[in-house]
Amino acid sequence: MAAPFLQATSVSKIYPGTQFSGIKQIDLTINPGRITAIIGESGSGKSTLLQLLYGLLSPDSGEVTFRGTRIWGPDEKLIPGHDAMKMVTQNTNDLNNFAKVWDNVATMLPHTNLKAKEEKTNHILAQLKMTHLADKQVVKLSGGEKQRVAIARALITNPEVLLLDEPFNQVDTSFREGLQQDIREIVKETGLTVIIVSHDPAEVLSMADELLVLKEGEIIESGEPKAMYHTPGNLYTAQLLTNCNVITHHEAKICGIKSKTDHVVIYPEWVETVKTWGRRNWEIKQILFKGNYEDLLLEHNGLTLRVLNDKFGKYKEGNKLNLRIHRWLEF
Repeated sequence: MAAPFLQATSVSKIYPGTQFSGIKQIDLTINPGRITAIIGESGSGKSTLLQLLYGLLSPDSGEVTFRGTRIWGPDEKLIPGHDAMKMVTQNTNDLNNFAKVWDNVATMLPHTNLKAKEEKTNHILAQLKMTHLADKQVVKLSGGEKQRVAIARALITNPEVLLLDEPFNQVDTSFREGLQQDIREIVKETGLTVIIVSHDPAEVLSMADELLVLKEGEIIESGEPKAMYHTPGNLYTAQLLTNCNVITHHEAKICGIKSKTDHVVIYPEWVETVKTWGRRNWEIKQILFKGNYEDLLLEHNGLTLRVLNDKFGKYKEGNKLNLRIHRWLEF
């Protein structure tokens, strides 16, 4: 039986201090050729876990293995980080700002075969749709373009695992989706394994094959993104994955929901606004323009719900209407 590709077994790394920081008793297996996203609120231990998987940190206890062999930490390895992996962070300080993009990427390859070096550099620039930037100095690039250069430098050495720590923080929205799609295509073409840490789960929902939810240093839930979005196992995950309405058992009664739990979660898209001739209990207190939809903030008996509306101009602030809630979750 083949050894697991990348595995953490009972791994803990606790930082000193009165407030807990780090990870504790983590067990996980990363499968090859897939994109795994680690999500969680700030301070949940995401970056710590990523650095342990790469070998930038040594665990206090437990073990991280790659293809059955223990990954050495910085105390044991002169240059920290596993040789079969590359990590890209939101920091692009290691780029040569006054060199061209092509040279920044090509410099990662040896000079032993100049023709192969040229072909490979051109290929990776084409994969990441950067051919038009090849002769441009890095200092003249946008934050998103610099991030692409950093990823190209990591990929050109053919790592088996690419680790991305908040890689899209400096990337404009217009570039973000394209970069995510390019990474997905590279995974599909090459079998690359990607592990990505993000504080914004919305940006990885369409990118990841699997989500790992981290809370206070522990994995509390994992699964396929679409399934976890629609049926999260706990309140924490639901609040991470969407800007949902979280109401109490008492407030649920105002919505006509009979709940047996302490909390009820209603996604904004699960609520339908209805103009009827009958009783109109909900008043639109505010309309927030969100681009291709509006957020309607509706109030009734002291309770405010956020509802999505894509029919611009249908409602005005002060309008009263009814709501139909088609689905909710109970926690």
